Amino acid sequence: MTCDLQPTEDAAIEYDGEDPLASFRERFSVPDELYLDGNSLGPSSDAAAAALDRAVDQWRELGIRAWTEAEPPWFEYGERLGDRVAPHIGADPHEVVAANSTTVNIHTLIGTFLDSQDGPPGILVDELDFPTDHYAIRAQFRQRGYDPDEHLTVVESRDGRTIAEADVIAAMDENEVGIVFLPSVLYRSGQLLDIEQITEAAHERGILAGFDLAHSVGVVPHELSAVGVDFAVWCHYKYLNAGPGAIGGLYVNERHHGTEPALAGWWGHEKATQFDMETTFTAAADAGAWQIGTVNVFSAAPLFGALDILDEAGIDAVRDGSLDRTGYLMALVDEHLSETEYSVGTPRAGERRGGHVAVEHPEAERISQALRDRGVVVDFRRPNVIRVCPAPLYIGLADVFEAVGHLSEIVDTRAYEAYSDGDAVR
Repeated sequence: MTCDLQPTEDAAIEYDGEDPLASFRERFSVPDELYLDGNSLGPSSDAAAAALDRAVDQWRELGIRAWTEAEPPWFEYGERLGDRVAPHIGADPHEVVAANSTTVNIHTLIGTFLDSQDGPPGILVDELDFPTDHYAIRAQFRQRGYDPDEHLTVVESRDGRTIAEADVIAAMDENEVGIVFLPSVLYRSGQLLDIEQITEAAHERGILAGFDLAHSVGVVPHELSAVGVDFAVWCHYKYLNAGPGAIGGLYVNERHHGTEPALAGWWGHEKATQFDMETTFTAAADAGAWQIGTVNVFSAAPLFGALDILDEAGIDAVRDGSLDRTGYLMALVDEHLSETEYSVGTPRAGERRGGHVAVEHPEAERISQALRDRGVVVDFRRPNVIRVCPAPLYIGLADVFEAVGHLSEIVDTRAYEAYSDGDAVR
C-alpha cells in the first residue's frame, strides 16, 4: 500500500486502519513505548521466542541426539536457514548459509577472494563504511604481508552523508582494484547503493563485487544471483529480529563454489564425511564451505521463527510498508520541524534509501538522550544524526507522528539542555 501520504495525524490514523501489516504488531514484545531502533536490534517476537524455547526443550529431552534427531536437526541448521533466507535476497538456496558472525564472514570471504586473485590484491571500499569492514579488510592484508595503506582504495563522500556510484566506478578505473566491497545501505544516512550498477561496472573491469547487507536484509529485497554479485555478508538481528548476537549469514555465488575458504573449519567440511575425522579438509560443494566452527544452536534457533514472520508478511510488503513509513517521517520533518534546525540526511527517492531515516540536528546527541527518557528509543551517530527506524512489522504511522511530536517538543522547550554530550547510547 504505497501512497503519497500527507504529513498529518489523520493520514496516519487512516493508513494504520488499512495497513496489511498491522496484525503483526501484536506478535512483537516491544520493550518501550516507541521502539524506533530496529536498525540496531529488532525486538523479540512470539515466533522467535518459541523457536528458541523449542531448541532448549530439544537439548533437555534429546541431549546429544538432537544433532540428528531434532526437527530440524541441529547438524543442518546452517543449510536449512540458508534455504529460508535465500528467497529474500534473490539467491539460490545452495548459495546461502547461516554461519559465524558478520565480521568473521568478512574475514573469511575477503581472505578467500584475496587468495584467489591473479592480479594485484587491491580492494575498494568507501569512507562511510561501518568500521568493522575496514578493520577486517586491513587485518587480511596484513596477514598476507601487504601494506593496507597501499592496497586499500577508499572512495570519499562528496557531502559526508552519501557515496556516489559514479565515484565508485571512477575509482575502479583510477586504481588497481581486484575486489569491491561496499555496504548495501550506509549505516549513518540510510542511503541505498545501486548494487546492480556497481556489480555490472566491476565485472566489466574484471573486478569481484561483494556487499555488506547488514542494514538491508529483512527490509529491502535483493536479487543477488540475477545481478551476479560475487559474495555478501549480513547479520540477522536488525530487521530480521533474530535476537542479540544472532548467527550471521553469507552468500557466495555458485560460480565460486569450490574455491578454497581462507578460514577453513570442520563445520565447512562436506557433510557426508564430516565425522570421518580426516585431517585433510574437504570443503562442502556449496556456500556451506564457509562455515567455520560448530553452529551456535541458541543463536541460530530464533531465526527460524523470525523467518516464519517474514515469510508470512512477504518481503515486498515489508519493503512497501517501510517506504511508506520513512517517506511519511521525512515529510513530517519537512512540515513540522524545519524551523527548529532539524533536517533529513537520507536520500529522498525510495530507490535510494533503506529502512531508517537520518534526522539531523546540531544537538542530536542530547536530543537522543531526551527521547530515550521519554520512552522513544532511537540511536545517535556522530556528528549530528538521530537514526529513526519505523520498522513496518511493529511500528505504525501514528507511532511516527508521536515520535516527531517528541522531537519538536524537546527542542521547543530546550529539554535537551538537561543532558551532556558523551552520554548517549550508541
